[in-house]
Amino acid sequence: MSLLRFLSFLLLGAVAVALATQPVSVQAQLATSLSVIMLLAFVWKFARGAEARQLFIALALFVVLRYVYWRVTSTLPPLSDPVGFTCGSILLAAELYCVAMLLLTLVVNAEPLKREPAPQIEDEALPAVDVLVPSYDESASILATTLAAAKSMDYPADRLNVFLLDDGGTEQKCAHPDPEIAERARARRASLQELCAALGCYYLTREHNERAKAGNLNAALEHIDGDIVVVLDADHAPFRSFLRETIGYFFEDDRLFLVQTPHVFLNPDPIEQNLRTFRHMPSENEMFYGVTQRGLDKWNAAFFCGSAALLRRAALDEAGGFSGVSVTEDCETALELHAQGWTSVYVDKPLVAGLQPQTFAAFIGQRVRWCQGMLQILLLRNPLLKRGLEPLQRLGYLSSMSFWFFPFPRLVFMLAPLAFILFDVKIFVSNIEEAIAYTATYVVVNAMLQNYLFGRVRWPWVSELYEYCQGVFLSKAILSVLLRPHSPSFCVTEKGATRAQDRLSELAWPFFAIYGLLAIGAVVAVYRCVAEPGVRQLIVFVGLWNFFNLVTAGVALGAVAERRRREKHPSLPVERRGALALGEEHVRVAIEEVSAGGCRLRAATEADAEALAAAKQTEGRLFIDSVVDAARRPSLSARIVGVAADGHRHIVFALTQPQDHLALADLMYGDATALERFQAARRKHKGIVAGTAQFLWWGAIEPLRAFGYLRPRAGEAARSEPPPIAELPSIFGRRQPRLRPPSKVKTPPAIERERSVRNESA
Repeated sequence: MSLLRFLSFLLLGAVAVALATQPVSVQAQLATSLSVIMLLAFVWKFARGAEARQLFIALALFVVLRYVYWRVTSTLPPLSDPVGFTCGSILLAAELYCVAMLLLTLVVNAEPLKREPAPQIEDEALPAVDVLVPSYDESASILATTLAAAKSMDYPADRLNVFLLDDGGTEQKCAHPDPEIAERARARRASLQELCAALGCYYLTREHNERAKAGNLNAALEHIDGDIVVVLDADHAPFRSFLRETIGYFFEDDRLFLVQTPHVFLNPDPIEQNLRTFRHMPSENEMFYGVTQRGLDKWNAAFFCGSAALLRRAALDEAGGFSGVSVTEDCETALELHAQGWTSVYVDKPLVAGLQPQTFAAFIGQRVRWCQGMLQILLLRNPLLKRGLEPLQRLGYLSSMSFWFFPFPRLVFMLAPLAFILFDVKIFVSNIEEAIAYTATYVVVNAMLQNYLFGRVRWPWVSELYEYCQGVFLSKAILSVLLRPHSPSFCVTEKGATRAQDRLSELAWPFFAIYGLLAIGAVVAVYRCVAEPGVRQLIVFVGLWNFFNLVTAGVALGAVAERRRREKHPSLPVERRGALALGEEHVRVAIEEVSAGGCRLRAATEADAEALAAAKQTEGRLFIDSVVDAARRPSLSARIVGVAADGHRHIVFALTQPQDHLALADLMYGDATALERFQAARRKHKGIVAGTAQFLWWGAIEPLRAFGYLRPRAGEAARSEPPPIAELPSIFGRRQPRLRPPSKVKTPPAIERERSVRNESA
């Protein structure tokens, strides 16, 4: 049946290509394209289900193929114009790349998979789980939150071990020739051992900082022996139900090597922060985690994303551990295991909350690493040539890797109109009627297709914004990989920085230069439209293209004009109950928003509100209603620091004891539905008209703000950094017994006992 379906698709595809390449008049092309647009609108409005989705894609592809055929056969400048032909060929190549990526995207996302929940397994049958938290230079508060949340997961305690993998306290760093660096590394090691001992976790380090994160993880594999390995980034805290929602999939498939969950972030990335979109617009990564990973999952091609994932230890052993040829060890490891016949599962349910880079420079640094790593894999582990992969797995990996060439076409599209406006270079041979019949309708259909498939997770034109912002800097990174595929090195992404003042990013100046160039192009286009009637129609069309580029560049200026970011701890809206003890008063409260630094709450009833208002003390303890033993409810030292007009109290926490971090984990990460509600509140479909209007508004106001930041401000505060690692012991107020001496790393006793039992059984 599958072969018959495949042959049917081939036949229909051949018929579609034959129809798309038939020569027709411009009037007939316009009528056909407008008819398709009306059909698309009808299907979108009234049809539902997989068949409607496939019909929508097929109709849209017909217009796309018509446009591509016309562009290739009719629009290139003649060879007698070498400058125009060269520039026109570059533009055509950029367009063909985009069409190829569109086709790959449609193959991957033709039928995204929605998996059934994992089966629930009895405690006696659950496997041993080792949670690995690799770290390099993260702050104490970030590590304490993640480790406490990992220890608090709903899983039998005797089968759950949490390991901090400290690459900032290796023997190599502790023996560094620079005494200051060596002392800082030794202080970090001792302090983090204390932290792990207090929280009931294990501390591991290694001799040398080799092969970055992959080497750190592989070094840890020598000291652990669990059946399942969980990898969490140092700033990715799991919710209590993480393992219960995922572990059951391993019981359904003996060849399953990976269960990947989405990365959801509690803080805005720099573009969201600076445009103020975090609370109401889907994040940039939601298109990948909300649709694309589900599409890949359909073809057994969902891949490891470096964190928030479970991996089968037997599969890692078969592959020789985590791959480390590229700087993106996650995707590379998944590629190797898929090629060896292992399978993967993607769970589209937010179960881990992480942190994003908070400055534009750190954001670009992170994307440079992703870009270089994926292109390294493409060059050194080409999925098209990789033995063992299924055809659709090859296409899935090819789509994810070749996507990262986008900076080149994005910059071509940004600058191409200027060639005609400023230098009269004809890069596109067409009259205005053809441009409307082919190009304008293609743009409309492409926008409809993108909005139909991804409208809930990506607003119109936001992809263009993010790609332009990254493309300005990624082009150089791509060239370095193409010239020297082994050259990129792993760079840790800075997290947790705050800013007391508005400022321009240190990477802002290229964006001002491009904006100025496009503005000059707009002025010249208006002048030529008035002064040169013979090219008026064409200059209007090209001028509109340049105007859209100017709008995009204007929004990008807003993205690099960094607003002050005073909040030290990102918060999460929750729905929890508790009791606030202030001296003799015990007031029942509803906790509505919580962070690592404090929470917002209100009195549960009118009587509680009166009691809270009458309370004379502002310091006490916040007791949390929990699923654990009610007699031993977790609590936090709390102090009221503000009262809002609506009666809400703002509370700050004093995290001085190890149990405080465990209580905070229970409060903030005890209920994963809070993260689901937070994500769902932002997944609101934005139509093309509304999305375009929003984008134009940003394009008008954001340049004004960015140019306003050009004026230096007296007394501008420097960006604050995370507290030094030497301050870690003060977290708990007293020294805790160390788990192991800092100079020697041993296998944890619980793991050693388990190994002995297994060896005796064998």
